[in-house]
Amino acid sequence: MFKLKTVAAAAAIALLCTGAVFAGDDDPLFINLTSDDGHRVNMALAFGGNQLERGHPLTVFLNDRGVMAAAQANAEQFGDQQATLQKLLDGGATILVCPMCMKQYNVVQGDLLPGLEVGNPDRTGAQLFQDDVVTLTW
Repeated sequence: MFKLKTVAAAAAIALLCTGAVFAGDDDPLFINLTSDDGHRVNMALAFGGNQLERGHPLTVFLNDRGVMAAAQANAEQFGDQQATLQKLLDGGATILVCPMCMKQYNVVQGDLLPGLEVGNPDRTGAQLFQDDVVTLTW
């Protein structure tokens, strides 16, 4: 019983000494999109779009199989998702595409949707390591 009371007291003290963490109204959102499943791509982009509309700067990082949605050659399979990517760009989002993954899946830079950027360690890191950034993965 003594141990339980000690643990409970320590937990209460820790809570009192720890400042609460609150998300800011304009904290950046970084979405790591690794899937080429149409529904998962839709979910990630819709979620990001909703947060962009609420004032959160948005970066979408298309990597692994997610790069497939970035290629104009895949417009038949990803037409809806590509329209959403364009809407996000028009709203001020940054869309980065992983160059290693492009090479893996034979996506060439000239085939990327207009406005998408090929990522690199500096550009991607600048978006990912901003103060107060929140990250999600699909």
